[in-house]
Amino acid sequence: MPENKILMGQGTAKAFLEPSMANRHGLITGATGTGKTVTLQMMAEVFSEIGVPVFVADIKGDIAGLSQAGKTHEKIEERVKMMGLDDFAYRGNPVELWDLYRKKGLPLRATVSDMGPDLWSRLLELSEAQSTTMSLLFRVADDAGLLLLDMKDLKAALQYLVDNADTVSGEYGQVSKQTVQTIQRKLLPLEEQGGEVFFGEPDLDISDLIVHDGKGRGVINIIAAEELVLHPVLYSTFLLWLLSELFEELPERGDADKPLLVFFFDEAHLLFNDAPKALVKKIEQVVRLIRSKGVGVYFVTQSPLDIPEEVLGQLGNRVQHALRAFTPKDQKAVKSAAETFRANPDIDTGKAIMELGVGEALVSFLDPKGVPGMVERVFVRPPGCRLGPVTDEERRELLKSSKLRGKYEKDVDRESAFEILAKKAEKRVREEKAEETEGEKDAGRAGKKPAAAKGRGRQTVAESFGKSMARSIGSTIGREIAGKAGARLVRGILGSILR
Repeated sequence: MPENKILMGQGTAKAFLEPSMANRHGLITGATGTGKTVTLQMMAEVFSEIGVPVFVADIKGDIAGLSQAGKTHEKIEERVKMMGLDDFAYRGNPVELWDLYRKKGLPLRATVSDMGPDLWSRLLELSEAQSTTMSLLFRVADDAGLLLLDMKDLKAALQYLVDNADTVSGEYGQVSKQTVQTIQRKLLPLEEQGGEVFFGEPDLDISDLIVHDGKGRGVINIIAAEELVLHPVLYSTFLLWLLSELFEELPERGDADKPLLVFFFDEAHLLFNDAPKALVKKIEQVVRLIRSKGVGVYFVTQSPLDIPEEVLGQLGNRVQHALRAFTPKDQKAVKSAAETFRANPDIDTGKAIMELGVGEALVSFLDPKGVPGMVERVFVRPPGCRLGPVTDEERRELLKSSKLRGKYEKDVDRESAFEILAKKAEKRVREEKAEETEGEKDAGRAGKKPAAAKGRGRQTVAESFGKSMARSIGSTIGREIAGKAGARLVRGILGSILR
């Protein structure tokens, strides 16, 4: 095997991946059942072996098999012998399990602020006007020193905009109550999808994705996505957020002998379905620039047509499994797939795509100068891991032995927008009650009805919120049973207001 190259497959010729070109991104395509998942496992395994950490979503529940050794199989043995894989072994790989829903792995969280207004607009599928309002909300919160960490912070800030549209409009520009209320309604489906458990602290430390085991192998981070993928917008927005975080936090790396991290985006078409042009442009920009941070992004989907041309043109390493051409649309997909490869005079690419068997693929990888190699028809290298899911007991053992155990499991609820605004509201309730009491005393001494309290001049955004919330709380207090503790009452009422 040539030095510093990874044998990926073999047919009439051997196909090698250059580690130094692995951050030039890639594409794994093919119809259902043609071997995409096994190819993904194999690539994750070889990257781990050369010391490159990996992040991958487990859509069907079988990617976690990377953690366990495979079993001897006649066809695998034949392929190992054919390819001359002298160092092949059935073995498991170092993995870390994650889960947004906290059922099958370590909790994986982001804060509301981490996502930013653009990704929130994508997540809630907001119109242009609603997206502008979301951006304004983040600006108001930032100026007022209000941390937006979890969903109750976001709901508190949105409630402020509803109650104080006039005040905010005077300082920041026109705010429509109807638009804000629409955004509030759009939060409800997100909460039903589990968004409430995703947003909060402790949020993910990106460095925890870029670690190695005691043998120098890159850890493969696997996020359980069987449930997550049922909510495509949340799934794609989460992975786009993760890419954006990597881009923002990692330093420039320049040319290197191998990537810092490789990111596999399974069911990649979900990222682009019905995506506005501005979002596709952002994805294109992140994919183009993130390679300079040492991150390789590999999209996994059925057809190259699932990927916008602007992004497709940046994917230098290609693995194409079989496609079937039963309809005109299928035929277009085959033609498109064939045209993405550098032609080989010995191969009819379009015909070969429809003839490939399971475990066969057409491949093209970048050479050391970044030039795409000619397409080759090969048998794909087999992985040494289990080709199937882990048992519940195996999963529990993996979680028990995690080096990150204890870091992410316990929720942290520090003072943020909700708590700060609740305190302001509570303070305002006390002030207005004191003013009312004092007014009644003055009126009693003068024999007159108490006059309304005079205003104290122009209010700030935060003060205005406190006053509006105080009015809501004050009107509710009259209906509450006397004797409840003040702070507990305020929190309970705020909770009912903001739910």
